Amino acid sequence: MDERRKVIFDQETEEDSVYNLSLRPAAVDEFIGQKNVVDNLLVAITAARQRREPVEHILFSGPPGLGKTSLANIVAHEMGAHITITSGPAIDRAGDLIGILTNLGEGDILFIDEIHRLSKVVEEFLYPAMENFKIDFVVDKGPYAKTINFNLKPFTLIGATTRSGLLAAPLRNRFGIFFHLEFYGPEELSEIIARSAKKLNILIDDEATEMIARRARGTPRIANRLLRRARDFAQVKTPEGKITAEVAAESMRTIGIDDNGLDAIDRKLLHVLHSHYNGGPVGVETLAATLNEEVDTLVDVIEPYLLKIGFLKRTPRGRELTDISVKHISGSSRHDLHQKL
Repeated sequence: MDERRKVIFDQETEEDSVYNLSLRPAAVDEFIGQKNVVDNLLVAITAARQRREPVEHILFSGPPGLGKTSLANIVAHEMGAHITITSGPAIDRAGDLIGILTNLGEGDILFIDEIHRLSKVVEEFLYPAMENFKIDFVVDKGPYAKTINFNLKPFTLIGATTRSGLLAAPLRNRFGIFFHLEFYGPEELSEIIARSAKKLNILIDDEATEMIARRARGTPRIANRLLRRARDFAQVKTPEGKITAEVAAESMRTIGIDDNGLDAIDRKLLHVLHSHYNGGPVGVETLAATLNEEVDTLVDVIEPYLLKIGFLKRTPRGRELTDISVKHISGSSRHDLHQKL
């Protein structure tokens, strides 16, 4: 299975790619969390296997790092299928998509990450491919134009998006199965961290596991990343290399992660809203310009967790701080002043 996998594009860093190859769950019984999604996915997979058909096209949505790519690989594993992985921004031209589609075998899976970022031209080539497993490609123009028909083997398209609202309705409606992934709870993240620690031969106690889980922003990818950083800290600072609660707390302080899992850019956003705009409301474009960040970074990466924990709210007039975030800012400001004194 792994030997046949063809990876065309992956947005993760080199460190994440090498690391996650060993930590990604390979089978459905290894996947932790998202119980409703996994249960319904298993029903669809089992039914498709019984009919000896490919699974219907699947769309996974949700914030980054929650397991969309892992679930796509699990579907391929459970179906015994070859998976081709690519990304919306990586498919520049219709010819790129045609090359990928025509190389798919029967029952193969095409996984497109960030599918909402496909160009309009490329997206329209997907419509007949998804519905009828055919592609019509026009060559030349005017009186010399001719249509070339490609018959495709039945395949499953799995799309992943962090912003399902940006998907065109014709594309969204061609998916037969929709799943939205939610943030994980601390208990699930603790289980993931313990599993990852075991795989990487890391010594960590239960209190440290829970501490890291509470700071992982409800996201397994971040939980594994924080575990790596705590491991480095323990390896350098302690003789036995074990991650204890004290080591975990010190490592989190060193990399700037507070008790709520907020990092420097989160705190900067809250302080800018508080000090520059009196708590809001302020438009996201104005906020992004003030922070010198991309709008997509704020919307896709930073805001979802702040909204989840109630530190931020979206209104028709813009972003606003909540009472709880104002108390957090006031408390952290007093703590910083105390530290300086």
